[in-house]
Amino acid sequence: MSSNLYTQYRKALRNASKPAAFVDLDFFDHNVRQVLERAGNKYIRVASKSIRCRNLLARVLQSHERYQGVMAYHAREAVFLSRQGFDDILIAYPSCDATDLDAVAEEVARGKRLTLMVDCPEHVALANRAAKAKKVQLPLCIDVDMSTQFPGLHFGVQRSGIRSAAQAKGLFEVIQQHDALRLDGIMGYEAQLAGLGDNVPGQFFKNRVIRLLQKRALSKVRALRAEVVAAIGAENLRFVNAGGTGSLETASEESVVTEVTAGSAFYAPALFDGYSHFRHQPAAGFVLDITRRPEPDIYTCYGGGYVASGASGKAKLPSPYLPEGAALLSNEGAGEVQTPVFYRGSQPLQIGDPIFFRHAKAGELCEHFNQLYLIQDGKVVDCVPTYRSDLKIW
Repeated sequence: MSSNLYTQYRKALRNASKPAAFVDLDFFDHNVRQVLERAGNKYIRVASKSIRCRNLLARVLQSHERYQGVMAYHAREAVFLSRQGFDDILIAYPSCDATDLDAVAEEVARGKRLTLMVDCPEHVALANRAAKAKKVQLPLCIDVDMSTQFPGLHFGVQRSGIRSAAQAKGLFEVIQQHDALRLDGIMGYEAQLAGLGDNVPGQFFKNRVIRLLQKRALSKVRALRAEVVAAIGAENLRFVNAGGTGSLETASEESVVTEVTAGSAFYAPALFDGYSHFRHQPAAGFVLDITRRPEPDIYTCYGGGYVASGASGKAKLPSPYLPEGAALLSNEGAGEVQTPVFYRGSQPLQIGDPIFFRHAKAGELCEHFNQLYLIQDGKVVDCVPTYRSDLKIW
């Protein structure tokens, strides 16, 4: 299978100027269907951060009626998507930039549904200023921190300062004091379940500890979310958003949850291989040309230093996966100009031949390429812009 796939990709991208990024639509569409199954009967909000290509974002949303809405990661991105025809856009991270908030308010004034994220009174005050300036009522979402505290361990990520039902209700009461604002929903991202693999190769004991912690955290996550919804009142909420690629099943089982979020599942980057309860197809990747062969088993490629964000480590490096049997050198990794690869596979390789890589994360791949080649049935069927060329956020 891997040999056939290497041959297909090599033939499909033989005329592409490399380095080049691509998406296998057959795998991508398979993942889209798989997410629907994993999400039970919940609506699914698509995380644009993990796609960063409006053509593919639209492809997911048009695939099934249960795909409803976008979770954007930047206010300017949300405004751009709104102007391109997307709607029901939840901005996942608070914005404190007055220009960005004004632009969001202008879209709302045009009849579009954009929801701002807040987790403190300062965020509410900034949103209120923009709403009054544009004479609109802005919808807000309260971000509830779903991390779990164990003795000496913060199990999760540092996001919101709202960590109890009482704090959530208190912020809701602050929002109610402003006629130009209204509460639209609540979001709680359980990163310790959604973004932490429990079946990483070579980490047997760590995997067991993670599974134990996740099992204990799950009950706490569910209890907190139910308490928040009860404190605010379900009648005051248009949506209750939860989950991520790694926790679609557990989040979908919660009765108070109305929608789950998925993003990385569609590309299935390397970091998401390490889960015991699901496996998506590697739909996105990039290709480099071999330009040197300094030793019989070393093939040096041009480019490739696309390292994922977050705490540094080997897991954040891109990984060569086609042809099978390729691996990075531990003392060099992936370089900005060249990436040497150790290879003893069955596929003969020569100068000028391609090696295919997977990024550790999903949408971050698109920060390095202006376009994505779309491959279907072994052929390039389109070439579409990424955010890098389509959208100038910064």
